[in-house]
Amino acid sequence: MSHVRPDGDCIGSMIAMVRVLRALGYDAVGVNANPTPRNLKAFVGDTPLIMEAQPDAFKGRVLICVDCADIARIGRALSPSIEPVYWNIDHHISNTLYAKHNWIDGHACATAEILAGIFFDFELPIDAVTAQALYVGIATDTGQFRFPSTTDQTFDLAHRLCQAGANPGAAASELYDNERFGRIRLLQHFLASLSLELDGKVCIGKLEQGCYADTDTCIEDAEGLVDYARSIEGVAIGVLIEEREGSIKCSLRAKDPFYRVDQVAKSFGGGGHACAAGLNVDYSTIADFYPLLLNAISQHCLSLKNGEAKQ
Repeated sequence: MSHVRPDGDCIGSMIAMVRVLRALGYDAVGVNANPTPRNLKAFVGDTPLIMEAQPDAFKGRVLICVDCADIARIGRALSPSIEPVYWNIDHHISNTLYAKHNWIDGHACATAEILAGIFFDFELPIDAVTAQALYVGIATDTGQFRFPSTTDQTFDLAHRLCQAGANPGAAASELYDNERFGRIRLLQHFLASLSLELDGKVCIGKLEQGCYADTDTCIEDAEGLVDYARSIEGVAIGVLIEEREGSIKCSLRAKDPFYRVDQVAKSFGGGGHACAAGLNVDYSTIADFYPLLLNAISQHCLSLKNGEAKQ
């Protein structure tokens, strides 16, 4: 299992764990409350995944969570029927250690990097589909090997995955060269909404209620938009605020782990990484939430400046 709104690391880690367990003789399936994103479907192969809310899928099974910092992140549709989790494998520093066994490495660039290391160290079977899934998990969570979490170990594991059958060119083509026209229109809307705050150190963009309908897109098409806000010269923290029928989804990205955006997210009940975090707030609008978020970021940056931020 893994978190709602699955991304490349989520799907790649699920695929890899399921395939390795099945190769070892276990009846393993992957379960998620949401569908596989369009640009990740090509990597599933013949892996058995149940990508919808089917609580009965848990019955009689040992539960393993990958790339999921908090058990609540599996989604409300599945949470009521969840059994105790046996194994929790993750790289989020905000992980709540909710399982019987917790294997957490906050320094890893992706959960897929942790799994690749485990599989190689124990000489477990990695076929080409598994290798490609793990490569995709690493490539997407490192921003194509651009983010500060990328290390020499990351490249070493990527090299070994290529030897096991991963194809970087094919992965990049599926991930980045098949954009829907609607997503480009959604990007236009997001870029037009950008505003600079806190002396240009923070850039905030918005997707208001109705944006998806107006551009013939869906929630998954917002993946990666926040990186445009972060990429602007002089900006330290990029933000995407989405409005969804009375609730808010907010994504935060920092160029430097010094900014610990996971702590900003935590103040609203969210979490994540030092450079990438997110949160959800119920019963709010962008107009209501914007000043609250801006104040939280301002206070957080002030505490960093004064050396008061918690580790």
